[in-house]
Amino acid sequence: MGISGTKSASTPMEMNLRLTTVEYNTLLQSTNDPLLDDIHSYQQLVGKLIYLTITRLDICFVVQVLSQFMQCPKRSHWESAMRMLRYLKKTPGQGVLLKRSNINNLTVFCDVDWASCLNTRRSVTGYVVQLGDSLISWKSKKHHLVNEELLLNIKA
Repeated sequence: MGISGTKSASTPMEMNLRLTTVEYNTLLQSTNDPLLDDIHSYQQLVGKLIYLTITRLDICFVVQVLSQFMQCPKRSHWESAMRMLRYLKKTPGQGVLLKRSNINNLTVFCDVDWASCLNTRRSVTGYVVQLGDSLISWKSKKHHLVNEELLLNIKA
């Protein structure tokens, strides 16, 4: 992707970055984030990143965010994908590691980010499962329904 000479990134996404759709920018009458000319390159890159999430838990959330804009990506989406590549450049040895040790416990962590998607106001839930010290499962999912009670509180 031509990033071999670029500076690496320490995180896969900028903190508090909110990527939005073209429709959202149209409603706000914002024109400072143009559409990409080459949508195919963005789609190919995100497709490769989706495949990489099989072994790289640390990029799952960011790839899920980037994949929401496959049909109509903007320059900010491309820049975020490039940051992801710079992060991967810095952390080539990370991935799933199953440690050989006595298994004493099963640990599960979960979290939800209520109405975090600016475009749909849907919530995102995620979880990770560890067997001993080894990560064995994880998932991040956007809810299908909007929490109407939460929306009423936000509008109030």
